[in-house]
Amino acid sequence: MARITAGVATSHVPAIGAAMDLGKTQEEYWKPVFKGYEWTRNWILEPENRPDVVILVFNDHATAFDMNLIPTFAIGCADEFKPADEGWGPRKVPIVKNDADFAWHIAQSCILDEFDMTIVNKMDVDHGLTVPLSLMFNQPQAWPCKVIPLAVNVVTYPPPTGNRCYNLGKAIRRAVESYPEDLNVQVWGTGGMSHQLQGPRAGLINAEWDQRFLDDLSADAERLKNIPHIEYLRETGSEGIEMVMWLVMRGALGDNAAELHRHYHVPASNSAVGHIVLKCNS
Repeated sequence: MARITAGVATSHVPAIGAAMDLGKTQEEYWKPVFKGYEWTRNWILEPENRPDVVILVFNDHATAFDMNLIPTFAIGCADEFKPADEGWGPRKVPIVKNDADFAWHIAQSCILDEFDMTIVNKMDVDHGLTVPLSLMFNQPQAWPCKVIPLAVNVVTYPPPTGNRCYNLGKAIRRAVESYPEDLNVQVWGTGGMSHQLQGPRAGLINAEWDQRFLDDLSADAERLKNIPHIEYLRETGSEGIEMVMWLVMRGALGDNAAELHRHYHVPASNSAVGHIVLKCNS
């Protein structure tokens, strides 16, 4: 059967993608950001760690969805998804190749498990999805695994609760384990960490709160899933709510997960960059 072996979480700051695309990764400002991903890039290429499929949890930034259509949870089930034009042309990164049969299975399983998933067959994917792929796999001619996009609304109120995201992760785990093909599956959560991009609190970063969140992904996931929306807003800024997407990843790992690697850096384009790799132990 298919199995979830690891979870990865990372910020998806669009300026990180621009730094890679423009060859700026070794500049003094950007070098410490990218250094924290070197461990993961080596780890993920080892045969036992290389995923066949990544279920990548991200949020769309008003490219595929807008105020006319706001799905809480949406899963991409087409064969492929192109990089989106976010106003300065699409990133020159590979087209995302999906495992469509597996994606349809996950959609069916989650819907019958009473999660109302929106099924998407046409969607361009923006930096929320392509930047994490670039951070883990650098700039290949083709992504080295299949990618199932799973979009979560964290842009327009009301976003789903952390508990709902955590339980979706559990439903995804059940879906994966009921799939008969032998697949090494990873679940990635993206977005965050603390940051606010507008208003009088623009530039807000709460490193202490962020580090405790990273601690509790392995030490106390039960606490994380019960953090209310208002705490994310108050402590981590208006965009900090993106961290509920990390809880989809965490819920998919089961009760026991061990931290393998962590990276935290401030700032990157007025944002806190967080990254963690968790091994599934159950």
